[in-house]
Amino acid sequence: MTDAPKRDYSETLNLPKTEFPMRAGLPKKEPEILARWEKLNIYKTLRDQSAGRDKFILHDGPPYANGNIHIGHALNKTLKDIVTRSMQMMGYDSNYVPGWDCHGLPIEWKIEEQYRAKGKNKDEVPINEFRKECRDFADHWIGVQREEFKRLGIEGDWDNPYLTMRFESEAVIAQELMKFALSGQLYRGSKPVMWSVVEKTALAEAEIEYHDYQSDQIWVKFPIVEAGGTDEAAAEQLLDASVVIWTTTPWTIPGNRAVCFSSRINYGLYEVTQDGLPDDNWVQKGDLLILADALAGDVFTNARIEDFKLVRAVSPEEMAALTLAHPYRDLDLGGYQFDVPLLDGEHVTDDAGTGFVHTAPGHGADDFEIWMANAKDLDDRGIDTAIPFTVADDGFYTKDAPGLEGNQVITHKGEKGKANKANIEFLKDAGALIGLGRMKHQYPHSWRSKKPIIFRNTPQWFVYMDKTLSGEGDTLRTRALNAIDETRFVPVSGQNRLRSMIENRPDWVLSRQRAWGVPITVFINKDTSEVLKDEAVNARIFEAFVQEGADAWFAEGAKERFLGNDHKADEWNMVMDILDVWFDSGSTHAFCLEKREDLNPQRKTAGGKDYVLYLEGSDQHRGWFHSSLLESCGTRGHAPYDAVLTHGFTMAEDGRKMSKSLGNQVFPQDIIKQYGADILRLWTASCDYSEDQRIGPEIIKTSVDSYRKLRNTLRWMLGSLAHATGEEVALSDMPELERLMLHRLAELDAMVRQAYADYDYKKIFHQLFTFMTVELSAFYFDIRKDALYCDAGSSNRRKASLYVIDELFNSLVTWMAPMLPFTMDETWVSRYGEDTSVHLQQFPAIPADWKDDALAEKWAKIKTVRRVITGALEIERREKRIGSSLEAHPVVHVTDPDLMAALEGRDMADIAITSQLTLSSDPAPEGAFSLDDTKGVAVVPALAEGTKCARSWKILPEVGTDPDYPDVTPRDADALREWDAANVAA
Repeated sequence: MTDAPKRDYSETLNLPKTEFPMRAGLPKKEPEILARWEKLNIYKTLRDQSAGRDKFILHDGPPYANGNIHIGHALNKTLKDIVTRSMQMMGYDSNYVPGWDCHGLPIEWKIEEQYRAKGKNKDEVPINEFRKECRDFADHWIGVQREEFKRLGIEGDWDNPYLTMRFESEAVIAQELMKFALSGQLYRGSKPVMWSVVEKTALAEAEIEYHDYQSDQIWVKFPIVEAGGTDEAAAEQLLDASVVIWTTTPWTIPGNRAVCFSSRINYGLYEVTQDGLPDDNWVQKGDLLILADALAGDVFTNARIEDFKLVRAVSPEEMAALTLAHPYRDLDLGGYQFDVPLLDGEHVTDDAGTGFVHTAPGHGADDFEIWMANAKDLDDRGIDTAIPFTVADDGFYTKDAPGLEGNQVITHKGEKGKANKANIEFLKDAGALIGLGRMKHQYPHSWRSKKPIIFRNTPQWFVYMDKTLSGEGDTLRTRALNAIDETRFVPVSGQNRLRSMIENRPDWVLSRQRAWGVPITVFINKDTSEVLKDEAVNARIFEAFVQEGADAWFAEGAKERFLGNDHKADEWNMVMDILDVWFDSGSTHAFCLEKREDLNPQRKTAGGKDYVLYLEGSDQHRGWFHSSLLESCGTRGHAPYDAVLTHGFTMAEDGRKMSKSLGNQVFPQDIIKQYGADILRLWTASCDYSEDQRIGPEIIKTSVDSYRKLRNTLRWMLGSLAHATGEEVALSDMPELERLMLHRLAELDAMVRQAYADYDYKKIFHQLFTFMTVELSAFYFDIRKDALYCDAGSSNRRKASLYVIDELFNSLVTWMAPMLPFTMDETWVSRYGEDTSVHLQQFPAIPADWKDDALAEKWAKIKTVRRVITGALEIERREKRIGSSLEAHPVVHVTDPDLMAALEGRDMADIAITSQLTLSSDPAPEGAFSLDDTKGVAVVPALAEGTKCARSWKILPEVGTDPDYPDVTPRDADALREWDAANVAA
């Protein structure tokens, strides 16, 4: 006779069951999820669902439509998506409308490159034909970038984005410009602007970057021709001397009209005393030079002079009375016979140079400002204050630089021309050069062509920063500064950064000498140079642009069409410059936010509650944040935003800037192809985006590992919830461990909501990640696996655990959905079916009575003791004295009364996942295991006694006491009895 076969108890266990795969396969899965979202029309459903709610409007700063997206785009758009999704799930109508910047030089430059490759001349092509090619180019890249952004999981109105080149947009941009003209804020002036010879256009500060550049540096004498003061002998002495300037732009010498000094600097008259100087030395014995005392030694070193002496100090009053000659006055070149005054300037220092600043008002902002500030006094002295145009747009000297015509400052390829050399030779001929050298320093370059720029005086269109508008103290600058004070900045340092830029910026240059963009739609009277202010003309321009776009301005007969019968066409000039693209993007609030009913914010000033956020990289303090602020303040009196959020730049893994030459670039397309978009999004959510962040293969691997742990936790929850019946358990009927988990949910809920409101995504990610991997997987789930798998279906402990896991699941999946939209939606669908989406949910409302600080404090003590127990058991496992913790029966000595009180009434064997456990208040014996940071707890490991349960694997003496189920514990016998009864009934 043989023994009856032992029963296979595995079918009686409630083991996790789920089809949710362990391996994500995101590169393949994510496109399927995108298709499902499109089928469900998630975007429209969200808009319908949130109708009537307060609006949270993240207004998209438009990327430029001229190439594939890069890692910076991916970071930026992902952050925006996290913002809009989280605000939607917190109860707002958070509608995201993407946009694109379509005009401007980069696109025009690309088309010109294509022309040059084909041997075509842009100037021979009708302008609107050229503009159409630019429009087609932009349209192509909008399509490419749209798909790349959608692949990142960005939810928004992709079918109806805003484009700066849409006819309606161009009409509103022109209308905004005409508002400045009507209010008198727009004027045509002549100022030095940053000019790209390569691109033949003025550039804004935001279009400049600084690179190392080697400049020629020269020390130049300006002979004194007049000296004043009460002391005639002292004045007479100065007539034999020269003032010395230093500059790294020799090519600006023809434009010199003044020399600046500072009344705060000590100056002296110095004499060269060195004997035996070679004939080729530019300074000779007996020469008298005026220099700043702090810099005299350096100047003489560069002049190859060792012996010199201070003759006497030169007072500020004497300095102000001096008149100099231009170094070229006696070279018989013509045009340099004017007087050169000395002007007292606050910008002059004795940090470097000579203590004097060569001042060419056509080639520098400080030069221009001080020249204009002294214009009246200079006129009274009989000095012509006209600013020469010494350099043309092609970099060649004009007739205003006599003797130098034909020399070029910068070539069309961005290389140094012959201008510096020509000027240096003239200075030698004039006996004015005392020192010559080279200096490597940071110099402005165009960020597009990567070539150096120059400062040149050109006629441009400006907006006044300091003109009084509606009352005393009301200027564009004061409006903008007041608006900054009323705006929230994240991080707060952005406020001071933008404020300092507005405080110090010159008048706003709007014009560009290009073809692709919105024109400056104004007319100038040929006789008076006045700007035409006629609302009827403006209305005709606006309507034409709405129907035909800005091309209407360049069409044949446009002048007559817009002026109509009210003005004679031959009395007016039509401006053909185009607007800087920063004015385009600065007007997006006008043609996007205010024109779309689904966005138009009811501002707080009008009693509304809607909120507008601008989010871009920190460089946009001088770009989009800046131009949007000025445009809105100039036309509406307030900022277009309530808050400004900035992120840093993405660097390579080693902290260096990414570049093709270094081979350290990381492309979002490659990460998505290999790992999936959610991995890239996880990296975004987990990094400190407010600073410059790093990315590379090892960093991505860390993100992949974190993702795997999160996914496995979610998978286990899904598997366990396959057995959930939806039965609720009252809080009062729950075991303490379940109530502890609900308490933690209440704590996390407050954290998550506040952190989302603060845009602190790294805090949310790291706290949820730690909670899921440490508190859930390694603590709560680990403890409750026995009850979930082995308890009877009627077990209150099991029901309570399933209820809590359900709450954990719903909370965690919705909380993480803004950050990991693909994975959280896949998880949600795995639980609730294909016809829904986690993105249609809101963050769950957490009951206030779940919060239980006293319980949490008690369990903190229990976990402290548990940590010592698990530490002891880990050594037992490592030494192979036990295989699993269920083989153990530790004796836990707790001599700390507070800790022991917390353990009373607790099933510590269950909590420690051992079969048996003995608590003792006796002192621990020698050699007991303890932890240095936990006093009053020690553990003596021992083996569990009894028989191993065939079902739960616990080792207990009571195994076999139930005759119907002789190889299991009584608990397991009850569960089997219930199981068998249910299956018989079935």
